[in-house]
Amino acid sequence: MNYDITMVLFYGITFGIVFMTIIYTLIRYIASKELIYISYCFMQIFSLGYIVLYSNLFYENQIIQDIFLLFATFSAIVFALSFYKGKFLPTIKNSKELIINTILLNIVILTSLYHYILFEYIPYTVIYAILFISVVFNIKDGHKPTLVYVIGWSIFCFLLFIFNFKHIYTESGLLDIVLVAFALEAVLFTISISYKYTNLQQQKIDYENMLLQQSKLAKTGEMIGNIAHQFRQPLNNISYILMNLRKKFSNNKLEESYFNKKTNQIDKQLQFLSTTIDHFKEFYTPSKKFETFMLKEAINNSISILSAELKRKNITLSCEFKINENVKIEGIKNELSQVILSILTNASDALSNIESPHIDIVVHSNEAEVIIDIKNNGKQIEKQNIDKIFEPYFSTKSDGTGIGLYLSKIILEKSFRGDIKVKNIEEGVVFTLLLEKTI
Repeated sequence: MNYDITMVLFYGITFGIVFMTIIYTLIRYIASKELIYISYCFMQIFSLGYIVLYSNLFYENQIIQDIFLLFATFSAIVFALSFYKGKFLPTIKNSKELIINTILLNIVILTSLYHYILFEYIPYTVIYAILFISVVFNIKDGHKPTLVYVIGWSIFCFLLFIFNFKHIYTESGLLDIVLVAFALEAVLFTISISYKYTNLQQQKIDYENMLLQQSKLAKTGEMIGNIAHQFRQPLNNISYILMNLRKKFSNNKLEESYFNKKTNQIDKQLQFLSTTIDHFKEFYTPSKKFETFMLKEAINNSISILSAELKRKNITLSCEFKINENVKIEGIKNELSQVILSILTNASDALSNIESPHIDIVVHSNEAEVIIDIKNNGKQIEKQNIDKIFEPYFSTKSDGTGIGLYLSKIILEKSFRGDIKVKNIEEGVVFTLLLEKTI
């Protein structure tokens, strides 16, 4: 059988477009496990079978072609309903809304009918009709991916209607217009899904930011207790110094050198209190400002906030720099403090009822990364749990939220292009923070 080379070429392009859409949606489904991808994938698989038989290039069987069309239509319905956002039926409160919604529904029916008359492929018409309903009845909610899809098809159909395109197209003996439908559908779907994916990514980021702040707020009571412990000793010292100054003054024995010495001591205590407040404030202030900062400062901020609790539990803490102490890294400073504080807090909990409890922080590096090892001599993590501790909401503590280490991993990956690892060692556990070096 002889075939027109142009027809074969355009059918080949159409097969390729549909096949690439199948691969794209299958990969998306494997990554996300979302129904919209697998349902669309199946629709395109059956559509590919339909268009191959429709072309009569390889094989002709009307029954199988109709079966492909049936399954493609069913998959299209599943996809459209899973992609659908908002209410199926609007709430009608008065006659005005009834008239408006009736007009809108008629517009949907007429445009969908014209869509089918134009392209004569019902699966795409079904998707267009269902998503058009989603748009007209939920326009205030602004579902952008659906809006992009519907507006794209509507503008195209409107232009074809205005210019009587199908009649001219057919009279000119050009390629079957159904091929145009397959190509346009793939393009509009890809654009819509990209919008949807971007929106989902932004929602995920917003959710993670919310979790980060919530995890901080959940620790507020505990942190205030730590601050209270931090303040008690300096305030007692200031009180004793003032008592001595008052006594010396009342006995006319207050010498200038002694006065200056004691006021300097008070200044040091006040500076300590002020620094503690700054650390506490910096830790709780939401920040997304990327900056280059000294790693030592971020570590000291975390230690400062937790030092009272460590002292109360008789936990010794050491911090050793095997590289330059003034090493700088790029990222979000208070988020790194949040990560270190989360790990130190977990270590403090793990050191309960441990003889001679201690935490060792060791900072070193390799060619590409600055590495922070945070070791404790507490209980080892059970083997069945060690691969799960960075998963959201997984916790081995009865009062744990399971988001601290999960957020720590996200922070290091996104704000520092780094990672976090954990392993049991002979004497406890070590968490390893990997941070990309600043160039």
